Amino acid sequence: MTAPSDARVVDSADVAESARLGAGSSIWHLAQVREDAVLGRNCVIGRGAYIGTGVHLGDNCKVQNYALVYEPAHLEAGVFIGPAVVLTNDTYPRAVNPDGSPKSAHDWQPVGVTIREGAAIGARAVCVAPVEIGRWATIAAGSVVTKDVPAFALMAGVPARRLGWVGKAGVRLVAEGDRWVCPQTKERYVEIDGVLREESSA
Repeated sequence: MTAPSDARVVDSADVAESARLGAGSSIWHLAQVREDAVLGRNCVIGRGAYIGTGVHLGDNCKVQNYALVYEPAHLEAGVFIGPAVVLTNDTYPRAVNPDGSPKSAHDWQPVGVTIREGAAIGARAVCVAPVEIGRWATIAAGSVVTKDVPAFALMAGVPARRLGWVGKAGVRLVAEGDRWVCPQTKERYVEIDGVLREESSA
């Protein structure tokens, strides 16, 4: 394991020797971080969470208790993964091949979930790979995501559907004329053809 002196790994955690931890990161009780996983600075991996082989987390990510982040997931900076979330990696899951022989790692091609900067995945949600979750999107607890999610989208349900828009604070945006406004930060957004952009970049 490659880790700076201020990284914290509790004794009951299982961190592979080839994993790389960023400064200030914490790996809590019974968590497992597999081979070649890369965690950025100030990441928190909660109790019993699983980080798969080669998974990449950007700076300031938080993976809550018992979440399962299967390879080859890629999380950008500031991503929140709630308790018991599952990021899948097998489009056609089977324990055995058609001839009855047990499947091995060579019998399938893993596909990943990509989560962009600042997005949040609520407790017990499932993201069915391959999907991409856009910047600062919010996935409600218990949702099942089967399609790509646009930036700033508020998604809920099984399968998940867009209910509205959220800003960087996670608060649902309010329509004001032809703009969307965050009631907390007062940031303004513009919607063009189903895509939401910050007003300054629209």
